[in-house]
Amino acid sequence: MKKHISVLGSTGSVGRQTLDVIRNNKEMKAVALTANSNITLLEEQAREFMPEVVSVMDEDAAKELRIKLSDTNIKVLCGMSGLVEASTMDKADCVLTAVVGNVGMLPTFEAIKAGKDIALANKETLVSAGSLITEEIKKNGVKLLPVDSEHSAIFQCINGTDNAIKRILLTASGGSFRGRKREELKNVKPADALKHPTWSMGRKITIDSATLMNKGLEVIEAKWLFGVDVSQIEVLVHPQSIVHSAVEFADNSVIAQLSVPDMRLAIQYALTAPERIPCSIAPLDFSAGMNLTFGHPDTETFECLSLAYKAVELGGTLPTVMNAANEIAVERFLSEDIGFLQIAEVVGECMNAHSIEEVSSIEQLMEIDLWARDYAKKIKL
Repeated sequence: MKKHISVLGSTGSVGRQTLDVIRNNKEMKAVALTANSNITLLEEQAREFMPEVVSVMDEDAAKELRIKLSDTNIKVLCGMSGLVEASTMDKADCVLTAVVGNVGMLPTFEAIKAGKDIALANKETLVSAGSLITEEIKKNGVKLLPVDSEHSAIFQCINGTDNAIKRILLTASGGSFRGRKREELKNVKPADALKHPTWSMGRKITIDSATLMNKGLEVIEAKWLFGVDVSQIEVLVHPQSIVHSAVEFADNSVIAQLSVPDMRLAIQYALTAPERIPCSIAPLDFSAGMNLTFGHPDTETFECLSLAYKAVELGGTLPTVMNAANEIAVERFLSEDIGFLQIAEVVGECMNAHSIEEVSSIEQLMEIDLWARDYAKKIKL
């Protein structure tokens, strides 16, 4: 039976690789595609995959796209309502959420309520609303399948033995500035931070990788995905990005998942699990003198990882604030309004200004998200 998939964020890095997976699997069909504003690429994708629905966030872009696709029967939507409609449409079996940031929270939540399985690449959703999302997953009996390579690895390693987990070993490449100290990072530019040594990713996640905030977000995501205490999650810097993560069990045995660094494998497994099917990525060559190294992260230089641990340990609405502040801080760095080290300063100051509340609803989190963004924009350094 064909699997019908709504791809939220189809023009981004993960979205494009998802369509590559769908392109190579006849049993998969993209029924909805959404983008932020890249209507040129979205039109190309729409004409190739012929989904029932496409959606963009900007109304003017939607009007232009409607004209471009007027010779087709594809419905063109816009805004958050369009994103939600694409995520809840009857035809979809699974929603792959590859949008960037907290914008993914509401459409993911609504998709779960509509009974859709979720292939999650939008880690911010679990960071901000982990308790609400996991509760809704249980209530509706749907699957939450990780797309991030690290969480996919953990998911594969556990394989039904989650009650015996002793420790999750979450690997990190170390990002563009691995090994550098604070003094060396004072004057780095966005172009320097965007040069990731092993992965090809979008701009925001590449900066998050450089600050280690991405790994902090993944720590919080792992807590909710696998039902473990944050004290059971250890981050290890692994520059080769071959071991995507590992799990240590009660008997002290460790199971790891290895592959070349290519997101398409994790994406494909999220869409086919527990079945494994052939994939176009290259196999590992163990005879080629493979050298795998591991070390502890430098949290004094890369403070964002410590901020993420603080946010999840204090809990409540603080992770939402941390995530929103980080999105604004990254935008400010990319526009050269602040320096690289000041990303953590903006996030920390915003967290300190927030009065933590108990999480009660998506609407509450969306309001706090807006407050944090506004506060982070106004911070003077």
